[in-house]
Amino acid sequence: MVDLTGFSPPPQAGPPLRHLAVVMDGNGRWASRRRLPRHAGHRAGVRATLALVRECARRGIEYLTLFAFSSENWGRPEIEVSFLIELFLRTLDREIMQLHRNGVQLAFIGSTERFPRVLRGQMRRGEQLTRRNRGLRLSIAVGYGGRWDIVEAARNLAERARSGDLDPVALDQETFSRCLATGSAPDPDLVVRTGGERRISNFLLWQLAYAELYFSDTLWPDFDAAALEAALRWYAGRQRRFGRTAEQIAAGSGHA
Repeated sequence: MVDLTGFSPPPQAGPPLRHLAVVMDGNGRWASRRRLPRHAGHRAGVRATLALVRECARRGIEYLTLFAFSSENWGRPEIEVSFLIELFLRTLDREIMQLHRNGVQLAFIGSTERFPRVLRGQMRRGEQLTRRNRGLRLSIAVGYGGRWDIVEAARNLAERARSGDLDPVALDQETFSRCLATGSAPDPDLVVRTGGERRISNFLLWQLAYAELYFSDTLWPDFDAAALEAALRWYAGRQRRFGRTAEQIAAGSGHA
């Protein structure tokens, strides 16, 4: 169970980190290495996810976005997809009140039409229950793909232009960003991918333009507080220039 009480954020070194995004990869390989069925890896992955939510809240991170189920994951074996949906439903049912009591604001981003009606209902209830909370903003990407996100935003803007609600000449990057699934959240500062792969797998393609990318060989069920600390230490040593030179940064704010 996620219990976020009794925490005060520790001081943060290095560049500001408001938004952490995580590609949680490696559940199946974790199970395979232990000669366990894949569903054992997914259960262990849930425990790692809840621990991460707790740790991010403790550290005062404002936004956490988790890549839980991609649009491409529908191509996995039907029995595994069914298990993932059932596990997701049980976890949400068990944890939502604890998240709410601890001020977490929950959102689901992605195309959810293919999920069972009962799960979609649970998602909506979770969002409604926590929508006024002002603690950690937790977004869970399900049925999500970065290209889908961009196309949906473009379609929405095209409809607004056709109806006369938007002047195409006035369209800028900020307006486009607000139409993406992440809405008003700031772009991720740091993206962590576990499991040893070095790719972003169609995750937040627009939003990751200037994110720092950290790849960990640790399989997701083993990604604990110490592994997160290693990622944050790495991030603290980065200089975020956003196209500027190091000299410009040094002459400006004095930090990355």
